Amino acid sequence: MQIEQTALPGVVVISPRRFGDARGWFSETWNAARMAEAGLDMGFVQDNHSFSATPGTLRGLHYQRPPHAQDKLVRCTRGVIFDVAVDIRKGSPTYGKWVGEELSAENGRQLLIPKGFLHGFVTRTPDCEVQYKCTDLYAPDCDGGIRWDDPSIGIDWGLGPTQPVLSDKDAVAPLLAGFDSPFTWEGDK
Repeated sequence: MQIEQTALPGVVVISPRRFGDARGWFSETWNAARMAEAGLDMGFVQDNHSFSATPGTLRGLHYQRPPHAQDKLVRCTRGVIFDVAVDIRKGSPTYGKWVGEELSAENGRQLLIPKGFLHGFVTRTPDCEVQYKCTDLYAPDCDGGIRWDDPSIGIDWGLGPTQPVLSDKDAVAPLLAGFDSPFTWEGDK
């Protein structure tokens, strides 16, 4: 497994190795012992799977506040998505900054998004399936979001003039300005 740091400390790209033959390929997408050796010691407790039929479907930007904050390991198992993480840890030198990675069924890459970061993705192809592991269970009372098109963050979703397909909740999410983040930067470990 290859692990690459991004411009946001703590957000990493994981590229599992694929072993192929005439039948197809095999890939180990998570190994707790190997990840712990690499400093990524996480106890995942919930797996989620989403399907988006239409290209340009945007889900995000979401977070789950303490005491049910979640680390997420995201991968696209059908189609292509652009996956994004945004730092929302108070006091962080990268507060409000974002990174994005193309994840696809073909490239097999995964994005690890730690607690204290917003998460969102936009589909690039029809019929996308996204699967992700979480380190805490979903808690509706801890669920929150920030607007996908917040100008102070400035994410380039690659949509051009096209408007994304959004949930009602995502369409009215608040802006980052005035947001009292429940996360605090504790130095990069």
